[in-house]
Order: sequence, then C-alpha cells, then structure tokens
Amino acid sequence: MMVAIIDYDAGNIKSVEKAVSLLGHEVVLTRERDEILSADHVILPGVGAFSDAMDKLQGYGLVSVIREVAEKKIPFLGICLGLQLMFESSEEAPGVAGLGLLKGKIVRIPDGENLKIPHIGWNSLRFPNPGRLFQGIAEGSYVYFVHSYYLQADDPQIVKASTEYGTLIHASVEKDCLFACQFHPEKSSETGLKILQNFLEI
Repeated sequence: MMVAIIDYDAGNIKSVEKAVSLLGHEVVLTRERDEILSADHVILPGVGAFSDAMDKLQGYGLVSVIREVAEKKIPFLGICLGLQLMFESSEEAPGVAGLGLLKGKIVRIPDGENLKIPHIGWNSLRFPNPGRLFQGIAEGSYVYFVHSYYLQADDPQIVKASTEYGTLIHASVEKDCLFACQFHPEKSSETGLKILQNFLEI
C-alpha cells in the first residue's frame, strides 16, 4: 500500500513519514499530481501560518489535486494545520479562503487565566460521535497538541473527538473519506500510532 504525504514546505512532514514507515507502509513525500492521485491514502500535515500554507498549496498547484483526491474518495487525513486548511476560513488570515472541503471556521483560542497560547501539551479526548479513527481507543486517552487556533465545525455530527482548553475544541472530524486531527498523532505515542493505523486500514 502506498501512502502519499503532500510536501508543500509546511514543516513537520518528516515525523509523519517516520510514523507511517514505522507502521510498515510504503510512503512517498510528493507534490506530484499523479503520485498523489495513485496513492491508497493521502496525508496533509503541516505547522505554520494559514495564509502562507494556502499560498504554497496554490503555488504548487495542489489545491485542485486535493479536491480531486476528495472527489475520488481516496482516504485523506489532515493533521494540525492540515485540518485547518480543509475548512473554509481562519481568523488568522481574514479574507483568505481555505480548501473548503468541509464547512466550518478556524478561530483563535480565547485568552484565559492560566492558559498559555499556543496550547502546547497533552490533552484527553472525548468522543461525541463514533469515529473510525478511534476504534480500539479508550475515551480519555491523551494526545499531543501544538496550536493557537482551533476548529468550530458547522455540523456537530462530523466531530468525532473533542477536548477542552479554555473552550470546547473540535479535535477530530470525519466525513466520508475525509479525516482530520488538530492534534499530532505522529507525536502522540502508542495512542497516536493506533489512530494512524486505523486511518491506514480504511
């Protein structure tokens, strides 16, 4: 099985590649349309700024390719910034359109007493709706987050995992063959590897 990781200069790609390889899957880092569309699974990782990332996706001609992946129903996983890019807009970049694969917006974590932003660290998950990424994972399991912005999905039914950090954070979503995690499964120990394995078995 071939896993394509989309390479658009957005950081954190090597750790995702390492985790997928550790699980025994062939992996290619690529921005080539044919390689992406012929893959069995596609992952969009990323850390950084929303507007810069959209500029790079546009510049490399990847926006239309990602939409083709969704149309072909190839299992697609967005991680961290990758999740945010899958939605329509972000407060971080007013006026910049996201990929619009799913409906919702990205907003800044509100300031609060004893809350450090960016949110960096381990938080436990709740599962408001059954999700294929979380089969065999106990509610309350901890995963690793690094972010200043978070998702507010329009449709609560697509939210498969949530956490609390000063507010309710939609931590993972699933719709058809589209999956996304705000946290980093590749940095979340055995729980994260299980989440990645669940995705790669879809």
